[in-house]
Amino acid sequence: MPGTSQPAGIHSNPLLAKLQPYPFEKLRLLLKDVIPSPAHSAINLSIGEPKHATPLVVTSTLVASLDGLAAYPATAGLPELREAIAAWLVRRYGIAQVDPATQVLPVNGSREALFAFAQTVIDPTRGKALVVCPNPFYQIYEGAAVLAGAFPVFLDATQANGFKPDYTSLGDEVWRDVQLVYACSPSNPSGAVMDLDDWRALFELSDRYGFVIASDECYSELYYDESAPPMGALQAASMLGRPRFERLVVFSSLSKRSNAPGMRSGFVAGDAALLKSFLLYRTYHGSAMSVTLQRASIAAWNDEAHVVANRAQYAEKYKSVLPLLRPPLATSMPSGGFYLWIRTPDDDAAFARDLYRDYNVLVLPGSFLGREMNGTNPGRNYVRVALVQPLADCVEATKRMMRFSESR
Repeated sequence: MPGTSQPAGIHSNPLLAKLQPYPFEKLRLLLKDVIPSPAHSAINLSIGEPKHATPLVVTSTLVASLDGLAAYPATAGLPELREAIAAWLVRRYGIAQVDPATQVLPVNGSREALFAFAQTVIDPTRGKALVVCPNPFYQIYEGAAVLAGAFPVFLDATQANGFKPDYTSLGDEVWRDVQLVYACSPSNPSGAVMDLDDWRALFELSDRYGFVIASDECYSELYYDESAPPMGALQAASMLGRPRFERLVVFSSLSKRSNAPGMRSGFVAGDAALLKSFLLYRTYHGSAMSVTLQRASIAAWNDEAHVVANRAQYAEKYKSVLPLLRPPLATSMPSGGFYLWIRTPDDDAAFARDLYRDYNVLVLPGSFLGREMNGTNPGRNYVRVALVQPLADCVEATKRMMRFSESR
């Protein structure tokens, strides 16, 4: 009818259209028409979700702290939690001092914080804003860059460079537009660990070009040489005479360390000025952790016995699984994490699809974790295997993978 108004169209942030499907959505589409072998029990090693029991020190404190549900939590967190995290950082990394009031901020798991942090440091009005990410990588880095109005730049981490990104491969014309670098050590998926020289090179670039470093260290407590825990970014900064952690923040959580992924409990620590801005953002964002979860988190950060026991379980899996792997599959013991990054004899997506079809074992194609640059995807012909299931299942899945590989 004349004069009848038409409903307005639904508008959305156009940057959302730039987001790629998540790796597990790609896996779902890959397998949607595949019927897994009914002769074999299902074993899912595709997702890095810890399956070990959450320790009693955490669960008992959680239950005893249910009165905390009656209060709105402060975004900055309980002083006792910030103090527990700061004390853990000092013990774990031998740092002289971490100020719990200004250099630590509790967050709802590292994933949420890794994404949100980019929104506080990226300034798209400065021109072309770039965010450097390792490749393969945790897809949150890419999404955070895109939705902050920046452009991701991927540095391939391949066997030739020890599965670590070569930061010296970028020229001045790129670095001058970089505002944020995501580092991951131990890395997902290869488990490679950055050493002091790696950090020194990255800090020197940050000093020269002024970008911020966000170090994802959620796998830091999964290592298998008790005499040589992986170096952390704050530790490296302290050793290199950077006690104020200029332009550096690290992210960690209890998900892998304490088998508590459902708690969504983590922290950000580092440069006090950056954390002040991040706290302001989070105050408006409404990202405060429940007091109940904060108290359980305090118990977790104050206890190391359960962490050592957790590592022992993963160590036993590696000890049992690695001797079973042989050509045409190729892998090695990672320096950290709970993955195996396995080289396949043929296309990784076809390998994962057919392994599921013939032996009912789920693994993640490596190309789903990478981006193609200059005609190559560094994840191609690799699969990521998460050793999160019980020992017997990890061994059985490995045996099936070998039978499958030898028959192709």
